[in-house]
Amino acid sequence: MRHMMQTIRLACATAVAGALLAGCGLVGGAENGKRAVAGMDMQGAAERADGMFYATVGEIKPEIEWVHYTTTTGSCDVTRYWTVMTVVSEQRRGNFLGVVERFWKANDYRIDMVNPSKEMPEIIATSKDGFGISVMFGYKGQAFFEVTSPCVDKSKVAPPTKAANGRTYEGEPPTPNVHSDFWSAGSPVPGPTPTPSP
Repeated sequence: MRHMMQTIRLACATAVAGALLAGCGLVGGAENGKRAVAGMDMQGAAERADGMFYATVGEIKPEIEWVHYTTTTGSCDVTRYWTVMTVVSEQRRGNFLGVVERFWKANDYRIDMVNPSKEMPEIIATSKDGFGISVMFGYKGQAFFEVTSPCVDKSKVAPPTKAANGRTYEGEPPTPNVHSDFWSAGSPVPGPTPTPSP
């Protein structure tokens, strides 16, 4: 069941990211007659994506545990995925997403969508340089982050160099299994939560 949900999540994420990037006129690259981001290849884009994720989770206090999930490439774009291993209770997800949204807004990211779904809430945003970034909750309340680049020059892409801050797992990461006295608590924290998209 979880593997199926993960597969669906990846497929949906790819479709959403593609639609957002297409709307910016950045999908296609030189191969399809469209302009790639000058001076950046897929490896550089992957490193930029990593930096966006690290900066985002660095703002989440108390710290959460996360692991690298996978990297995918298209004809001229690259996407990095991360999985959160900390249990974020249903009551604290709004607070979690609120922290992320405020940080993205403070860094001039455009908030493209806020889905307040009780089961699978999600925020999608775009940086000034055209990178799409999202956070969503999926199966068993697990949080996932992903960053998709705009069109860049084709190149090989190496795995992330920074080690995950949690334990390592063989194969696909399991459902969240790390307790946090704060994030796993069963009561909400008074404070701002994301504003749903119209």
